[in-house]
Amino acid sequence: MSLDNATSSAAIIANTKQWIEETVIGINFCPFAKRVWDKDLIAYKIADNKTIEEDIFTLLDLCTELDNNNALETGFVIYPKNLANFDDYLDFLELASQLLIEQGYEGIYQLASFHPQYCFDETSQSAAENYTNRSPYPMLHLLKEQSLETALEHYKDPDEIPLRNIEAAKQKGAEFFVDILKKILND
Repeated sequence: MSLDNATSSAAIIANTKQWIEETVIGINFCPFAKRVWDKDLIAYKIADNKTIEEDIFTLLDLCTELDNNNALETGFVIYPKNLANFDDYLDFLELASQLLIEQGYEGIYQLASFHPQYCFDETSQSAAENYTNRSPYPMLHLLKEQSLETALEHYKDPDEIPLRNIEAAKQKGAEFFVDILKKILND
């Protein structure tokens, strides 16, 4: 890896961390994120690849890292070069989900998806609720199911989290999130 690639990888991870801190934790989109954030239990991988096949292997590398490191509870694979098109990203997400099942990870890991153009079905592109899943880069979030189940045991009404997040996003408004993403990517 050249110095430029190392620098840009460091910047991509820093931008991702800033997004997690300001949006995911700051707006409390994930009530379980602060604990793993504060304890530094998150792994980050950059999929700086030329092909989708290599991108998928980066996800499997993260699975292996989480398998081998009990101190880590979750991780992100960030795709700064590939998957800019949201439809391509959704196809990739389906491929990744199927691969995790084929590799025996069903029930062990859960995928969450984030993308700069994230748009829920039957929602306008500019709707504030899309920002619950909009991130500076296309990325997959891999969560250990056991950790998630443990966290959910101590959380009242976890099924309400998505609805609460939509309401929080609507209250803030789309421009609020646009400004955060612009600031992150221009810093």
